[in-house]
Amino acid sequence: MIQSCTCLCVTICVICYVKEKLRDIEMQALEKKKFFLLDYHDLLIPLVNKVREIEGTTLYGSRTLFFLTESGCLRPIAIELTRPPTGDKPQWKQVFIPCWDATGIWLWRLAKAHVCAHDSGYHQLVIHWLRTHCVTEPYIIAANRQMSAIHPIYRLLNPHFRYTMEINALARESLINAGGVIESSFSPGKYSMELSSAAYDKLWRFDMEALPADLIRRGMAVEDPTAKQHGLKLTIEDYPFANDGLILWDAIKKWVSDYVNHYYQDASVVECDEELQGWWTEVRTKGHEDKKDEPWWPVLKTQKDLVHVLTTIIWVTSGHHAAVNFGQYTYAGYFPNRPTIARTNMPCEDPSDEAVDTFMTKPETVLLNCFPSKIQATTVMAVLDVLSTHSPDEEYIGEILEPSWTENPVIMDAFECFKDSLKELERIINERNADKSLRNRVGAGVVPYELLKPFSKPGVTGMGVPNSISI
Repeated sequence: MIQSCTCLCVTICVICYVKEKLRDIEMQALEKKKFFLLDYHDLLIPLVNKVREIEGTTLYGSRTLFFLTESGCLRPIAIELTRPPTGDKPQWKQVFIPCWDATGIWLWRLAKAHVCAHDSGYHQLVIHWLRTHCVTEPYIIAANRQMSAIHPIYRLLNPHFRYTMEINALARESLINAGGVIESSFSPGKYSMELSSAAYDKLWRFDMEALPADLIRRGMAVEDPTAKQHGLKLTIEDYPFANDGLILWDAIKKWVSDYVNHYYQDASVVECDEELQGWWTEVRTKGHEDKKDEPWWPVLKTQKDLVHVLTTIIWVTSGHHAAVNFGQYTYAGYFPNRPTIARTNMPCEDPSDEAVDTFMTKPETVLLNCFPSKIQATTVMAVLDVLSTHSPDEEYIGEILEPSWTENPVIMDAFECFKDSLKELERIINERNADKSLRNRVGAGVVPYELLKPFSKPGVTGMGVPNSISI
């Protein structure tokens, strides 16, 4: 009896010690900024009850917590799914974590399927459609209305506007149209464009579309004047998109700076250029009329102002679009890796539901029923294959010299320097993809990150940065 009490006391002491140590570890992780959040709660929650009225799909507000491991990889450690109050039902909210018991494992898999569907929808409707295809249209329309074809800034931007209006028209006919691929195969269903519009209203700002500003806004980087390159310190050192993207950003900025400073050798020339000022005024007041009075819009007063605006636009139409588009089939062609829709609720949401019994006896069936249907999966696979394909007549960044530039030795020299910097980027990417210490680029089952390699052959190559949004 005495021995049992002693063992019990020891056990309690051990538990208390472990809990204390865990609290210490959590505090250290917070202080060292080891936690990252994928937060779709606020954006999705207003749509949840409306989406649930559509047959064959469902939705939650979701938050996913990640831990940054010592190897530099993110690992999901908790998923929160929320359904707001509906009718006589109160709010439902539950947190799912990785665990060892069988029921918990299957619930974790289902929770991950829901979050992947949220991420797929957000990626396609916000990161891809809204932030590249959609917002580029005002730049194109205003340029064609306000600047002549021989204006130096028109000539600089024109290669980056190639085929964008045409591909957007096709998207409106078969991808984002009512009953199209997006509405029939992604979780938000007929509210997909409402989601995109809400994201534009709440999140889109021109001044945050520059890559450095985007990284800082998302907490993926902080300004650091002592940083050897880019003036930024990444919060995840092995972040392929940021590491490769910042080199491309700097190369574009250098090329644009050389170009602008040649044609605008005095700040007054920028302010007095009526065509240029007319273009930027129309972009703000007509293309983004509902945001025209926002204080964050850059003004075009100096060469530096103009360089920043042009670099941002060229980055969005080239590097940003390439990074979010041409790897889609590689990463999402196998639909269980990235389902686009979750068709059923979590079985634990309503304990009286028949799905609970099915889940306890055949959890694999419940997971398969949650995934996209065969027709949805194959349709999305086919579309992603098309979107990820480079055409034989693709024009890649830094590849083709605009005819008028051949008559200007200063611009020709600047363009050659730009092309050399892109070749250097390609070499650096190859070198990084051979570095086994970079766990997010190298390893069993890891797709080498080549999306920001400037050049590519035709087809689905998972590399290549076209000048424009042409697919």
